[in-house]
Amino acid sequence: ATVRTVLSLALSRSWPVHQLDVNNAFLHGTLSETVYCAQPSGFEDSTHPDFVCRLNRSLYGLKQAPRAWYSRFASHLLHLGFVEAKSDTSLFVYHRGADTIYLLLYVDDIVLTASSDGLLRRTIDALQQEFSMKDLGPLHHFLGMQVQHTCSGLFLSQRQYMLEILDRAGMTDCKPCTTPVDVNPKLSADGPPVSDPTYFRSLAGALQYLTFTRPDISYAVQQVCLHMHDPREPHLAALKRILRYVRGTLHMGLLVRPSTALDLVVYSDADWAGCPDTRKSTSGYAVFLGDNLVSWSSKRQNTVSRSSAEAEYRAVANAVAEASWLRQLLSELHSPLCRTILVYCDNISAVYMSFNPIQHRHTKHVEIDLHFVWERVTLSNVRILNVPTTSQFVDIFTKGLPSSVFTEFRSSLNIHSTDDLTARGWVVC
Repeated sequence: ATVRTVLSLALSRSWPVHQLDVNNAFLHGTLSETVYCAQPSGFEDSTHPDFVCRLNRSLYGLKQAPRAWYSRFASHLLHLGFVEAKSDTSLFVYHRGADTIYLLLYVDDIVLTASSDGLLRRTIDALQQEFSMKDLGPLHHFLGMQVQHTCSGLFLSQRQYMLEILDRAGMTDCKPCTTPVDVNPKLSADGPPVSDPTYFRSLAGALQYLTFTRPDISYAVQQVCLHMHDPREPHLAALKRILRYVRGTLHMGLLVRPSTALDLVVYSDADWAGCPDTRKSTSGYAVFLGDNLVSWSSKRQNTVSRSSAEAEYRAVANAVAEASWLRQLLSELHSPLCRTILVYCDNISAVYMSFNPIQHRHTKHVEIDLHFVWERVTLSNVRILNVPTTSQFVDIFTKGLPSSVFTEFRSSLNIHSTDDLTARGWVVC
């Protein structure tokens, strides 16, 4: 979500976005603990063969190496005037007058954007003076995601990663399907166990990472991952259906476009008592920053809800919590929200409960969520509104949908194919 938010802001302001790669990142870390190692082979001291070496710098393989590298890099950024964001420790922000820089660090991969080309170049030069790193130019490949520059934005996809998953599953030439999950009730724990649970868990875990650019499979993957501890044959069949859907949508990804109004709009939904084994509900939300989808979730609730209103309200509380975190993130990015966050829910009872401070026996089961949401509403940070079910995009995160409805909602979430971009004139630049 942080990466998508930073990219949305940079696009909306026409800022340059570059990526950097640090050479041998872990070798830059300075150890704060006392660590000894045996003399390296070929460099032994013949006069003191039993002596050991004391390490001043970290080495690859040390458990302290990642922390030592991060501490070294973060301290240098603080020296340059950056501030470490409290909302996400991988984000560093520099702000002086009209000059603003956003830097995202993930191990040795860096995404850097600045308010001007000159400021960006000076920052890169300052980093290269301290660390050995390469400027890889405009952002094009980051954390396994391919970033294509179109004439109106960025197209985020994981095509190569999808091909690798299909090859690992032996389904490169499988028959595609139009939806990742059918409209039948949710998976239960019944059925004969699969012959190779490791195979199932490996593919399910791989699909989880694919949801970073493919929110349309989030619900299907969530349903499969609920049974990773004891996979059964119906769960394997559901997993293969997801792979068949992926095979037919290799050309799809998430589109990030410039937005004129950077407001937060949230859609929240819940499927009441859908789990056939526990009768727990599935909640989901989608958060838009302007026209861009920046955060989403499909998750089974922790407790059983006694009514649909209770399930919907728990989903609203989760959505409001995510929106509150994004509000804090935008504030640290020096892009505070000017308007109240709008949260859309298709349950009228849940909407009424959001601004009714009176507690009674029907709402005591969600008392904490009630106080949490009502506090945000009274502070005018959040406003809960009703939305027709036909416009509730988050249904795609809580239940299986017919192919026509699924395709419509998928497009509403800014998931497009390269053919769509060409048809709309958004060709790859």
